[in-house]
Amino acid sequence: MRTLRHEGPLIIGGGLAGLSAALEAAPAPVLVATPATLLEACASAWAQGGMAAALAEDDTSGLHAEDTVAAGAGLVEPERARALTDAARETIEWLDRLGAPFDREVDGHYHLSREAAHSRARVARVGGDGAGRAILSALVTAVRASPHVVLWEDARLTGLVRDADGRVRGAILTRGERRVRVIAPAVILATGGIGGLYGRTTTPAALQGAGMALAWQAGAEILDPEFVQFHPTAIRLTTAGPDSDLVSPLPLATEALRGEGARLVDRAGRYLLGEEDSADLAPRDQVARAVHAAEMEGRGAFLDATQAIGAAFPTAFPAVYAACMRMGLDPRTQPIPVVAAAHYHMGGIAADADGRTTVEGLYAVGECAATGVHGANRLASNSLLEAAAFGRRAGRMARAETLPGPSPLVEIMGTDLPEVDLARARDLMDHHVGVVRDAEGLTTALAELSVIEARHPKALPVVAATLVVRAALAREESRGGHYRADYPDTLAEARHSRVVRDADEVPQPLLAAE
Repeated sequence: MRTLRHEGPLIIGGGLAGLSAALEAAPAPVLVATPATLLEACASAWAQGGMAAALAEDDTSGLHAEDTVAAGAGLVEPERARALTDAARETIEWLDRLGAPFDREVDGHYHLSREAAHSRARVARVGGDGAGRAILSALVTAVRASPHVVLWEDARLTGLVRDADGRVRGAILTRGERRVRVIAPAVILATGGIGGLYGRTTTPAALQGAGMALAWQAGAEILDPEFVQFHPTAIRLTTAGPDSDLVSPLPLATEALRGEGARLVDRAGRYLLGEEDSADLAPRDQVARAVHAAEMEGRGAFLDATQAIGAAFPTAFPAVYAACMRMGLDPRTQPIPVVAAAHYHMGGIAADADGRTTVEGLYAVGECAATGVHGANRLASNSLLEAAAFGRRAGRMARAETLPGPSPLVEIMGTDLPEVDLARARDLMDHHVGVVRDAEGLTTALAELSVIEARHPKALPVVAATLVVRAALAREESRGGHYRADYPDTLAEARHSRVVRDADEVPQPLLAAE
């Protein structure tokens, strides 16, 4: 195996968080490794809604923080939420300067939408429903033009390198048939979430929690892995029934549609969440459960935007309009069939606002990180904000890292999962670790994942899925995105789940001193 010594941060992932970190790490030399061409290897490009910030005259970063804390069901860290919302305006202005084409009013101000659980209209959009790809495209252009950044757009994360003191010293990357050991003063994981562990997902199927799994194996604390957010209005491309074939990733009917007045109804036209105009703007976990219940009861779930949007669909929400038209449905005149699908992982690698994990030399940003700003239920359009704002902070922090002296090293390696076993794991997650959970289903999932793990003991998707299932089984309450049918009440005291690998399970040094 070839060994490369890199003098600056090594960033794994090319989404909004990773590229924001790469730009802010200047002038330190940065190596960005992604498994596919930029714009194609991350969930950021699929985001529709936009980026939340207190940009209106009747809004403040304090109000934004209050909404963030309220949505998180007791598990948001208030000081982290305030750090995020205080940085929101400046983050959008930074992206604006890089060329992100945010929608504007005729007077030049940002066009702002209101989304679920926000007390104000504060979501800055791009092209109606094209925020993710447009914002990321501006960053990609900036990164490609930056002389301090080297891009490997064919490199998959296979392992981490750690020294005898537990510090992460680098990573193992697979490029085609070759493996490269990259030694670096800091490794920033920007590997995305776990949507690819589910069959029904709005994220690229390749996002299977590899970063979280390897970080845990390297000794990092994993925070609240049981909290998975299910988007209530993924577009069902077929309506044949609950187990019908679904395209992955599923396109989204952005939450901004409900912000503009679209309503969730069943097949008979009855409101799913009540007749009040604001009923459909409840937190995502509540809306997802209503959609899930309608599906399980055979009533079906549909997003009716025929009155609220109607003829304006092609220009106001072009991505949603195009997705519907491809399936032969005209959203101007027909309700959109929807289903709850895995969308965002609130849990992940425990990290502070600067991306620092509990393992020296290892950073985590974006969806793979659990920074305390999302708690048990992420506030809509805070994810792109967190990726950019905290990604930038991590880049600035990591550029100051230096490698300590020589030390014996150990490689912590992982593998992929054969397709047949991956399909089974996804089926288990869909049916037992989804919108509604119970002990019987979680126990079944854990037992069958153990069987798969016995066949493939280093398979990272199984490690990641097991972290989620064990924490879900241990949390005997319902809170935010984690709903237990057998424990429907929320406990008075909100407690985090903290998962750390036992010290005696950590591999011993195998390599010569670096």
